[in-house]
Amino acid sequence: MTNIYNNILKSKANNEKLLAILLDPDKIDLNTVPVLVEKINQSPATHIFIGGSVVHNNIIDELILQIRQFSQEALPIVLFPGNPSQISNQADAILFLSLISGRNPDFLIEHQVKAAPILKNTNLEIISTGYILISSGTQTAVERVSQTKPLDRNNFDLALATAQAGEMLGNKLIYLEAGSGAKNAVPMEMIKKVSQNINIPLIVGGGIVDLQGIQNAYYAGADLVVIGTAFEKDVNFFNQKT
Repeated sequence: MTNIYNNILKSKANNEKLLAILLDPDKIDLNTVPVLVEKINQSPATHIFIGGSVVHNNIIDELILQIRQFSQEALPIVLFPGNPSQISNQADAILFLSLISGRNPDFLIEHQVKAAPILKNTNLEIISTGYILISSGTQTAVERVSQTKPLDRNNFDLALATAQAGEMLGNKLIYLEAGSGAKNAVPMEMIKKVSQNINIPLIVGGGIVDLQGIQNAYYAGADLVVIGTAFEKDVNFFNQKT
């Protein structure tokens, strides 16, 4: 599978909203993958993201292979890595993240330098992504692991300037992230301000707990919404009534 980014661009141009389900390998029992994939097959998901802030078990390759085995549709599988150890050539693409909201050089460039030689030996589509952490009312795993301070959720101008800087630096995507298990999602006003003032696709994730939250993010201007914790807690998440 190739041209995942081009397909995202086409969807944005056609105002077709996208949805990714984020799977954290540390929170998955491989024995439950058939049921998990069945629920994904029944959902409106357009992409599967795989990764986490910290991944201790070494099952990413096997997880991807099993997802492909049980999937009815060949959804793109995209790596969402916390560090270079989470790279797998079994996936289709990787979000090549730079945590541009923080000033920790490890997450701005160091991990990327370590990952580059590995990625050169894979067939992964590499999608440069400006990753912006937004405060959410509680300390998230991203904040703890990266040792960076999230942007103030009420400072829309700073979030916009950060996103625009990422775009000017050549990022192909901007990702506004409240964090896994966030108490509050990214504010709708922030999504709207960023989406209206950048030209590249906008991903929004973290703190979205119901179907209305997804629709709110779309309405505010998100091109792709990511659901992780809510789906982890309830694989019937998409069966709820709106």
